[in-house]
Amino acid sequence: MSSLAVRKAAPTAGTAPGTAQGPPLRRRIAFAPTLTLLLGAIYCLLPVAWVLIAATKSGRELFSTFTFLPGTGFAENLSDLNAYRDGVYWKWMGNSALYAGLGALLSTAVSALSGYALAIYRFRGRETVFNIVLAGVLMPPVILAIPQYLLLAKADLTDSYASVLLPLILSPYGVYLARIYATAAVPSDVVEAGRMDGASEWRIFTRVALPMMVPGLVTVFLFQFVAVWNNFLLPYIMLSDDEKFPITLGLFTLLEQGANTPALYTLVITGALLAVIPLIALFLVIQRFWSLDLLSGAVKS
Repeated sequence: MSSLAVRKAAPTAGTAPGTAQGPPLRRRIAFAPTLTLLLGAIYCLLPVAWVLIAATKSGRELFSTFTFLPGTGFAENLSDLNAYRDGVYWKWMGNSALYAGLGALLSTAVSALSGYALAIYRFRGRETVFNIVLAGVLMPPVILAIPQYLLLAKADLTDSYASVLLPLILSPYGVYLARIYATAAVPSDVVEAGRMDGASEWRIFTRVALPMMVPGLVTVFLFQFVAVWNNFLLPYIMLSDDEKFPITLGLFTLLEQGANTPALYTLVITGALLAVIPLIALFLVIQRFWSLDLLSGAVKS
């Protein structure tokens, strides 16, 4: 026993007695990713902190006080924003909710049907169709904006709500995610069992496959909602009536006017802060579906 204790206490050759061996090095290696993530979080959250603080400043305080010093004009900014052009800001918010909500729902439905079909059914040209979908994922939206405008102009649909909604219904990335999730979450044995029981394909999809795909479809809905809510280029090309503008385009017009009327800068900043709140609320509401799915999976297993 004593010789064993001596061997354990003996330092490694080439190191001074009392020098720590492996753990400090491992701690340093583990600290590096944490520091990187912390710096990344600061980089992402710093603009949010600036908007949050700047929204509390009046027009005079915005340009005369320290950047991260809170002001006293938040209530006044809210009142001015609400009164601007008889509350057109809230019209823009409602338009964004319509575009993002309805567009995300329709896109999720199309993605669910398309992804399920590509995952479950075997037909000629299936991989070719999927490769075309993948090419759509890699296609920058700016390339498609002008052709979409020309097509909708031929149909006399420009400057309408449909001109913004229709191009958003098909999301290549949503179809890709739905197919990947359907392949992993919907066993082919379950589909075959439903067919043997005499269920129609539509009934199998709605009653069997769709509940299994809900967590993946929630993710598709969230991604699409955020993408549509933040979309600027498509409404900018399609719309000319500012009563139909989403919040992104409306704030852009305010910012352009702010070059001649600096007092509008406070409205733009306050409006930008309020525009982030629906996205935060949506994420907090939707994440419970992921939690419930994980819990149900743990109970079933």
